[in-house]
Amino acid sequence: MKKARIIYNPTSGREVFRRELATVLERFEVAGYETSAHATTSEGDAVNAAKIAVERQFDLVVAAGGDGTINEVINGLAEQEYRPKLGIIPTGTTNDFARALCIPRDIKKAVDIILDGQSMLLDIGRVNDHYFMNIAGGGKLTELTYEVPSKLKTMLGHMAYYMKGIEMLPSLKPTRARIEYDGTVIDEDIMLFLVSNTNSVGGFEKLAPDARANDGYFDLIIIKNANLAEFVRIASLALRGAHLEDKHIIYAQAKQVNVTTDEKMQLNIDGEFGGLLPGTFTNLQQHIEFFVPDKFVEKERSAAEMEEDPLSR
Repeated sequence: MKKARIIYNPTSGREVFRRELATVLERFEVAGYETSAHATTSEGDAVNAAKIAVERQFDLVVAAGGDGTINEVINGLAEQEYRPKLGIIPTGTTNDFARALCIPRDIKKAVDIILDGQSMLLDIGRVNDHYFMNIAGGGKLTELTYEVPSKLKTMLGHMAYYMKGIEMLPSLKPTRARIEYDGTVIDEDIMLFLVSNTNSVGGFEKLAPDARANDGYFDLIIIKNANLAEFVRIASLALRGAHLEDKHIIYAQAKQVNVTTDEKMQLNIDGEFGGLLPGTFTNLQQHIEFFVPDKFVEKERSAAEMEEDPLSR
């Protein structure tokens, strides 16, 4: 019999998954999986739980929680020679990665996708000694994702981030940075930079509109020095994917990105604090196999076809 291990954050999403756990376990058992569950208790616990699942040769690991929980599971799997297939049940506040993979927040529907059995090898990123599946970056505004208290996120969801962002905007200042990517060097004052693996970043679904999750490339977005009014305008453009032509934006696709800064800059990895720069970001192409729905497969196929035939856009 195949074995499945569910690693879940019991406090994520108003504890909704914990209330549905018995039903989810039953569905996996009926589908032919000998299934067990692990409730995380502290930061880093999901990393260790994923490593144990590898040691015990589980066929399937399911990460149930927000982007932080999924990131920890990724970090537990990434360096292992044997890596089980990974299913996702999104129950967090933003669920950027699940949104990029077209996985709905509805627990029953997310379980359906896993049990349907369709999977795809997707890229992940590595920076220094950390791994990420969706986004890494730096700049003061990227810090709001872990400066918002967890209780406020639970109560207000996305609105908590917007409130914190508005609070931080007047204090935003540029930082001198040297960014090298695939033979190109940028050396100037920047507001922030983002190294993205998907199109869904911080609730913005069109921030990296050309990003594909299995092509071996990051989408690099750099916002150059801008005043408050310009920054707000860029944010409004980004909501509809019209920001890439703005004079304050540098946009590129790269397999590896190296960033150094004159001043201290924190590194944000999938919405969590990831240490300090400098950092070298490397794309690990098609490194982990995820369960995905038809909608995502079609989206990736269409993106690949447009790359081959730009006139079809």
